[in-house]
Amino acid sequence: MSFDSSLDLLLVHCQGEIGKVITGGAPEIPGATILDKMNHINTVDDSLRRFVCFEPRAHVAQTVNLLLLPCRADADAGFIVLQPDRAHPMSGSNAICVVTALLESGRVPITGPETIVRLDTAAGLIVARARCGNGRCLSVSLDNVPAFAVALDAPVRTTAFGTIRADIAFGGVFYALVDAAQVGLTIAPENARALAEAGIAIKADLRGQIPVSHPEMPGLDDIAYVMFREFLEDGSIRTCTTLKPGRVDRSPCGTGSSANLACLHARGEVQIGDVRLSRSTIGGTFTAEAIGETTVGNFRAVLPRITGQAWIYGREELRLAPDDPFPEGFALSDTWGPQVGDL
Repeated sequence: MSFDSSLDLLLVHCQGEIGKVITGGAPEIPGATILDKMNHINTVDDSLRRFVCFEPRAHVAQTVNLLLLPCRADADAGFIVLQPDRAHPMSGSNAICVVTALLESGRVPITGPETIVRLDTAAGLIVARARCGNGRCLSVSLDNVPAFAVALDAPVRTTAFGTIRADIAFGGVFYALVDAAQVGLTIAPENARALAEAGIAIKADLRGQIPVSHPEMPGLDDIAYVMFREFLEDGSIRTCTTLKPGRVDRSPCGTGSSANLACLHARGEVQIGDVRLSRSTIGGTFTAEAIGETTVGNFRAVLPRITGQAWIYGREELRLAPDDPFPEGFALSDTWGPQVGDL
Protein backbone atom coordinates (compact mmCIF):
# COMPACT_ATOMS: atom_id res chain seq x y z
CA MET A 1 0.00 0.00 0.00
CA SER A 2 1.16 3.52 -0.73
CA PHE A 3 -0.56 6.89 -0.65
CA ASP A 4 0.73 10.43 -0.90
CA SER A 5 0.40 11.70 2.65
CA SER A 6 -2.85 11.01 4.42
CA LEU A 7 -6.34 9.59 4.30
CA ASP A 8 -9.40 11.77 4.90
CA LEU A 9 -12.42 10.19 6.57
CA LEU A 10 -15.88 11.27 7.62
CA LEU A 11 -16.99 9.74 10.91
CA VAL A 12 -20.51 8.38 10.59
CA HIS A 13 -22.70 6.06 12.62
CA CYS A 14 -25.95 4.33 11.71
CA GLN A 15 -28.09 3.56 14.75
CA GLY A 16 -24.90 3.38 16.81
CA GLU A 17 -22.88 1.22 14.37
CA ILE A 18 -19.78 3.16 13.26
CA GLY A 19 -19.27 3.23 9.50
CA LYS A 20 -16.40 5.62 8.69
CA VAL A 21 -16.11 6.73 5.06
CA ILE A 22 -12.75 7.27 3.33
CA THR A 23 -13.31 10.37 1.20
CA GLY A 24 -9.78 11.13 0.01
CA GLY A 25 -6.20 9.92 -0.26
CA ALA A 26 -6.80 6.21 -0.87
CA PRO A 27 -4.69 4.40 -3.46
CA GLU A 28 -6.12 3.11 -6.72
CA ILE A 29 -7.46 -0.43 -6.42
CA PRO A 30 -7.00 -2.55 -9.57
CA GLY A 31 -10.07 -4.08 -11.18
CA ALA A 32 -12.66 -3.46 -13.87
CA THR A 33 -15.59 -3.79 -11.45
CA ILE A 34 -16.16 -3.14 -7.75
CA LEU A 35 -16.30 -6.93 -7.30
CA ASP A 36 -12.87 -7.21 -8.96
CA LYS A 37 -11.53 -4.50 -6.65
CA MET A 38 -12.95 -6.21 -3.57
CA ASN A 39 -11.43 -9.53 -4.62
CA HIS A 40 -8.08 -7.76 -5.18
CA ILE A 41 -8.16 -6.49 -1.59
CA ASN A 42 -9.06 -9.95 -0.28
CA THR A 43 -6.62 -12.00 -2.36
CA VAL A 44 -3.74 -9.73 -3.43
CA ASP A 45 -3.17 -6.70 -1.21
CA ASP A 46 -5.10 -6.07 2.00
CA SER A 47 -2.68 -3.56 3.52
CA LEU A 48 -5.09 -0.62 3.20
CA ARG A 49 -7.80 -2.61 4.99
CA ARG A 50 -5.41 -3.50 7.80
CA PHE A 51 -4.15 0.07 8.06
CA VAL A 52 -7.63 1.54 8.61
CA CYS A 53 -9.26 -1.34 10.52
CA PHE A 54 -6.68 -2.24 13.17
CA GLU A 55 -5.16 -0.53 16.18
CA PRO A 56 -3.66 1.97 16.83
CA ARG A 57 -5.77 3.80 14.23
CA ALA A 58 -9.03 1.93 14.82
CA HIS A 59 -10.90 -0.28 17.25
CA VAL A 60 -12.96 -3.45 16.96
CA ALA A 61 -16.45 -1.89 16.99
CA GLN A 62 -16.31 -0.08 13.67
CA THR A 63 -16.23 -0.51 9.89
CA VAL A 64 -14.42 1.62 7.31
CA ASN A 65 -15.99 2.18 3.90
CA LEU A 66 -13.73 2.80 0.92
CA LEU A 67 -15.42 5.35 -1.34
CA LEU A 68 -14.63 4.77 -5.03
CA LEU A 69 -15.53 6.11 -8.43
CA PRO A 70 -18.26 3.88 -9.87
CA CYS A 71 -17.34 1.25 -12.44
CA ARG A 72 -20.79 1.35 -14.05
CA ALA A 73 -22.33 4.30 -15.85
CA ASP A 74 -25.64 4.21 -13.96
CA ALA A 75 -24.10 4.74 -10.49
CA ASP A 76 -23.13 7.90 -8.59
CA ALA A 77 -20.42 6.31 -6.45
CA GLY A 78 -18.95 2.96 -5.51
CA PHE A 79 -17.88 1.61 -2.15
CA ILE A 80 -16.31 -1.43 -0.51
CA VAL A 81 -16.93 -2.47 3.10
CA LEU A 82 -13.62 -2.92 4.98
CA GLN A 83 -13.74 -4.93 8.21
CA PRO A 84 -11.10 -6.64 10.35
CA ASP A 85 -11.60 -10.06 8.78
CA ARG A 86 -11.81 -9.04 5.09
CA ALA A 87 -13.47 -6.75 2.56
CA HIS A 88 -17.20 -7.44 2.20
CA PRO A 89 -19.51 -6.73 -0.75
CA MET A 90 -22.42 -5.00 0.96
CA SER A 91 -23.75 -3.75 4.29
CA GLY A 92 -27.03 -1.98 4.88
CA SER A 93 -25.90 0.19 7.79
CA ASN A 94 -22.70 1.09 5.94
CA ALA A 95 -24.57 1.92 2.72
CA ILE A 96 -26.75 4.28 4.78
CA CYS A 97 -23.56 5.83 6.22
CA VAL A 98 -22.08 6.22 2.71
CA VAL A 99 -25.23 7.85 1.28
CA THR A 100 -25.39 10.25 4.24
CA ALA A 101 -21.71 11.13 3.79
CA LEU A 102 -22.09 11.69 0.04
CA LEU A 103 -25.09 13.98 0.43
CA GLU A 104 -24.12 16.00 3.50
CA SER A 105 -20.56 16.58 2.17
CA GLY A 106 -21.89 17.74 -1.20
CA ARG A 107 -20.16 15.00 -3.18
CA VAL A 108 -23.59 14.10 -4.51
CA PRO A 109 -25.95 17.08 -4.61
CA ILE A 110 -29.23 17.08 -2.71
CA THR A 111 -31.83 17.63 -5.42
CA GLY A 112 -35.02 17.76 -3.38
CA PRO A 113 -36.95 16.28 -0.46
CA GLU A 114 -36.21 12.87 -1.97
CA THR A 115 -32.81 12.46 -3.59
CA ILE A 116 -31.83 9.29 -5.45
CA VAL A 117 -28.29 7.97 -4.96
CA ARG A 118 -27.11 4.92 -6.91
CA LEU A 119 -24.30 2.89 -5.35
CA ASP A 120 -22.01 0.52 -7.24
CA THR A 121 -21.16 -2.35 -4.90
CA ALA A 122 -19.55 -5.77 -5.27
CA ALA A 123 -23.02 -7.25 -4.67
CA GLY A 124 -24.67 -5.19 -7.41
CA LEU A 125 -26.37 -1.81 -7.88
CA ILE A 126 -28.02 -0.38 -4.77
CA VAL A 127 -30.61 2.37 -5.34
CA ALA A 128 -30.99 4.61 -2.30
CA ARG A 129 -33.85 7.04 -1.75
CA ALA A 130 -32.75 9.67 0.72
CA ARG A 131 -35.26 11.84 2.55
CA CYS A 132 -33.60 15.24 2.91
CA GLY A 133 -34.25 18.59 4.58
CA ASN A 134 -32.20 21.69 5.50
CA GLY A 135 -29.04 20.16 4.04
CA ARG A 136 -29.44 17.01 6.12
CA CYS A 137 -30.04 13.41 5.16
CA LEU A 138 -32.94 12.46 7.43
CA SER A 139 -33.34 8.82 6.40
CA VAL A 140 -32.23 6.44 3.66
CA SER A 141 -34.27 3.69 1.99
CA LEU A 142 -32.07 1.13 0.24
CA ASP A 143 -33.42 -0.99 -2.58
CA ASN A 144 -31.11 -3.87 -1.80
CA VAL A 145 -29.95 -6.65 -4.10
CA PRO A 146 -32.24 -9.70 -4.35
CA ALA A 147 -32.29 -11.75 -1.14
CA PHE A 148 -32.92 -15.48 -1.15
CA ALA A 149 -33.02 -18.43 1.22
CA VAL A 150 -30.58 -21.26 0.56
CA ALA A 151 -31.79 -23.60 3.32
CA LEU A 152 -34.42 -23.40 6.07
CA ASP A 153 -34.01 -25.09 9.46
CA ALA A 154 -30.73 -26.65 8.34
CA PRO A 155 -29.08 -28.81 11.04
CA VAL A 156 -25.72 -27.44 12.19
CA ARG A 157 -23.41 -29.46 14.43
CA THR A 158 -21.76 -27.23 17.01
CA THR A 159 -19.12 -27.90 19.62
CA ALA A 160 -20.82 -25.89 22.37
CA PHE A 161 -24.56 -26.27 21.74
CA GLY A 162 -25.03 -29.66 20.10
CA THR A 163 -27.05 -29.71 16.89
CA ILE A 164 -28.96 -26.49 16.28
CA ARG A 165 -31.14 -25.31 13.40
CA ALA A 166 -30.23 -22.37 11.17
CA ASP A 167 -31.68 -20.63 8.16
CA ILE A 168 -29.04 -19.95 5.51
CA ALA A 169 -29.80 -16.95 3.32
CA PHE A 170 -28.26 -14.22 1.18
CA GLY A 171 -29.08 -10.58 1.83
CA GLY A 172 -26.04 -8.93 0.26
CA VAL A 173 -23.74 -11.44 1.96
CA PHE A 174 -24.53 -14.93 3.22
CA TYR A 175 -25.93 -15.39 6.74
CA ALA A 176 -26.69 -18.18 9.14
CA LEU A 177 -29.77 -17.02 11.06
CA VAL A 178 -30.21 -18.67 14.46
CA ASP A 179 -32.95 -18.21 17.03
CA ALA A 180 -31.13 -16.96 20.12
CA ALA A 181 -33.00 -19.28 22.47
CA GLN A 182 -31.09 -22.20 20.93
CA VAL A 183 -27.89 -21.00 22.61
CA GLY A 184 -29.64 -20.20 25.89
CA LEU A 185 -29.40 -16.41 25.51
CA THR A 186 -31.65 -13.41 25.00
CA ILE A 187 -30.61 -10.48 22.85
CA ALA A 188 -29.78 -7.80 25.40
CA PRO A 189 -26.84 -5.43 26.01
CA GLU A 190 -25.65 -7.43 29.02
CA ASN A 191 -25.40 -10.55 26.84
CA ALA A 192 -23.42 -8.94 24.01
CA ARG A 193 -20.11 -10.60 24.92
CA ALA A 194 -21.70 -14.05 25.25
CA LEU A 195 -23.64 -13.60 21.99
CA ALA A 196 -20.48 -12.52 20.17
CA GLU A 197 -18.53 -15.54 21.37
CA ALA A 198 -21.41 -17.91 20.57
CA GLY A 199 -21.84 -16.49 17.08
CA ILE A 200 -18.13 -16.62 16.25
CA ALA A 201 -17.93 -20.21 17.53
CA ILE A 202 -20.93 -21.24 15.41
CA LYS A 203 -19.39 -19.56 12.35
CA ALA A 204 -16.27 -21.68 12.86
CA ASP A 205 -18.43 -24.81 13.29
CA LEU A 206 -20.22 -24.04 10.00
CA ARG A 207 -17.04 -24.43 8.00
CA GLY A 208 -17.56 -27.26 5.54
CA GLN A 209 -21.07 -28.15 6.72
CA ILE A 210 -23.25 -25.97 4.45
CA PRO A 211 -21.53 -24.81 1.26
CA VAL A 212 -22.81 -21.59 -0.31
CA SER A 213 -22.03 -19.91 -3.60
CA HIS A 214 -23.80 -17.00 -5.23
CA PRO A 215 -24.90 -18.19 -8.68
CA GLU A 216 -24.11 -14.84 -10.34
CA MET A 217 -21.24 -13.32 -8.34
CA PRO A 218 -17.90 -15.15 -8.29
CA GLY A 219 -16.09 -14.99 -4.96
CA LEU A 220 -19.24 -14.74 -2.82
CA ASP A 221 -18.93 -18.23 -1.39
CA ASP A 222 -18.68 -17.83 2.37
CA ILE A 223 -21.19 -17.54 5.22
CA ALA A 224 -20.02 -14.13 6.40
CA TYR A 225 -22.00 -13.76 9.62
CA VAL A 226 -24.14 -15.55 12.18
CA MET A 227 -27.17 -13.45 13.11
CA PHE A 228 -29.19 -14.28 16.20
CA ARG A 229 -32.85 -13.27 16.19
CA GLU A 230 -35.90 -13.14 18.41
CA PHE A 231 -39.46 -12.86 17.08
CA LEU A 232 -41.33 -10.43 19.32
CA GLU A 233 -45.03 -10.37 20.16
CA ASP A 234 -45.60 -7.09 18.29
CA GLY A 235 -44.39 -8.69 15.04
CA SER A 236 -40.94 -7.09 15.07
CA ILE A 237 -37.66 -9.01 15.07
CA ARG A 238 -34.80 -8.30 17.44
CA THR A 239 -31.49 -8.99 15.70
CA CYS A 240 -27.90 -9.48 16.77
CA THR A 241 -25.34 -10.00 14.02
CA THR A 242 -21.98 -11.30 15.22
CA LEU A 243 -18.78 -10.27 13.47
CA LYS A 244 -15.25 -11.65 13.53
CA PRO A 245 -13.11 -11.63 15.54
CA GLY A 246 -15.73 -11.26 18.28
CA ARG A 247 -18.27 -8.44 18.53
CA VAL A 248 -21.91 -7.67 17.78
CA ASP A 249 -23.44 -5.23 15.32
CA ARG A 250 -24.77 -2.14 17.04
CA SER A 251 -27.33 -1.57 14.27
CA PRO A 252 -30.32 -3.75 13.32
CA CYS A 253 -28.22 -4.95 10.32
CA GLY A 254 -29.58 -4.20 6.86
CA THR A 255 -28.22 -7.20 4.96
CA GLY A 256 -29.17 -9.50 7.84
CA SER A 257 -32.67 -8.03 7.92
CA SER A 258 -32.84 -8.63 4.15
CA ALA A 259 -31.74 -12.25 4.61
CA ASN A 260 -34.34 -12.72 7.35
CA LEU A 261 -37.02 -11.18 5.11
CA ALA A 262 -36.07 -13.72 2.43
CA CYS A 263 -36.55 -16.57 4.91
CA LEU A 264 -39.95 -15.26 6.01
CA HIS A 265 -40.93 -14.88 2.34
CA ALA A 266 -39.76 -18.44 1.58
CA ARG A 267 -41.95 -19.71 4.43
CA GLY A 268 -44.98 -17.78 3.17
CA GLU A 269 -45.00 -15.57 6.27
CA VAL A 270 -44.24 -12.37 4.32
CA GLN A 271 -46.05 -11.24 1.17
CA ILE A 272 -45.08 -8.52 -1.27
CA GLY A 273 -45.85 -5.16 0.33
CA ASP A 274 -45.38 -6.44 3.89
CA VAL A 275 -43.08 -4.55 6.26
CA ARG A 276 -41.18 -5.96 9.23
CA LEU A 277 -39.44 -3.88 11.91
CA SER A 278 -35.92 -4.96 12.93
CA ARG A 279 -34.72 -3.91 16.39
CA SER A 280 -31.05 -3.93 17.40
CA THR A 281 -29.47 -5.03 20.67
CA ILE A 282 -29.43 -1.39 21.82
CA GLY A 283 -32.91 -0.49 20.52
CA GLY A 284 -32.19 1.04 17.10
CA THR A 285 -34.64 0.26 14.31
CA PHE A 286 -34.71 -0.46 10.57
CA THR A 287 -37.75 -1.28 8.50
CA ALA A 288 -37.53 -4.12 5.99
CA GLU A 289 -40.13 -4.12 3.22
CA ALA A 290 -40.69 -6.76 0.54
CA ILE A 291 -41.16 -4.69 -2.63
CA GLY A 292 -41.01 -7.43 -5.27
CA GLU A 293 -40.05 -10.93 -6.32
CA THR A 294 -37.45 -12.26 -8.72
CA THR A 295 -35.15 -15.24 -9.19
CA VAL A 296 -31.40 -15.59 -8.69
CA GLY A 297 -30.17 -18.70 -10.47
CA ASN A 298 -32.51 -21.43 -9.24
CA PHE A 299 -33.48 -19.52 -6.10
CA ARG A 300 -36.75 -17.70 -5.58
CA ALA A 301 -35.81 -14.26 -4.26
CA VAL A 302 -37.40 -11.23 -2.67
CA LEU A 303 -36.50 -7.59 -3.34
CA PRO A 304 -35.92 -5.91 0.05
CA ARG A 305 -36.12 -2.21 0.88
CA ILE A 306 -34.27 -1.30 4.09
CA THR A 307 -34.84 2.09 5.75
CA GLY A 308 -32.76 3.69 8.49
CA GLN A 309 -30.85 6.81 9.48
CA ALA A 310 -27.19 7.74 9.98
CA TRP A 311 -25.41 10.71 11.54
CA ILE A 312 -22.07 12.36 10.73
CA TYR A 313 -20.28 13.10 13.99
CA GLY A 314 -16.83 14.26 12.91
CA ARG A 315 -13.85 14.14 10.58
CA GLU A 316 -10.53 12.32 10.78
CA GLU A 317 -7.19 12.40 9.03
CA LEU A 318 -4.97 9.31 9.18
CA ARG A 319 -1.25 9.60 8.47
CA LEU A 320 1.46 6.98 8.04
CA ALA A 321 4.98 7.97 9.07
CA PRO A 322 7.74 6.09 7.22
CA ASP A 323 9.16 4.81 10.52
CA ASP A 324 5.81 3.82 12.07
CA PRO A 325 6.38 0.31 13.50
CA PHE A 326 2.72 -0.69 12.91
CA PRO A 327 1.89 0.18 9.28
CA GLU A 328 -0.65 -2.64 9.11
CA GLY A 329 -1.81 -2.35 12.69
CA PHE A 330 -2.41 -4.96 15.35
CA ALA A 331 -5.24 -6.47 17.39
CA LEU A 332 -5.26 -7.93 20.91
CA SER A 333 -7.70 -10.44 22.33
CA ASP A 334 -8.45 -8.35 25.42
CA THR A 335 -10.85 -6.23 23.39
CA TRP A 336 -11.00 -7.95 19.98
CA GLY A 337 -12.28 -11.29 21.21
CA PRO A 338 -11.32 -14.95 21.31
CA GLN A 339 -10.55 -15.52 17.63
CA VAL A 340 -8.26 -12.57 17.05
CA GLY A 341 -5.55 -14.95 15.84
CA ASP A 342 -7.64 -15.78 12.76
CA LEU A 343 -7.35 -12.26 11.34
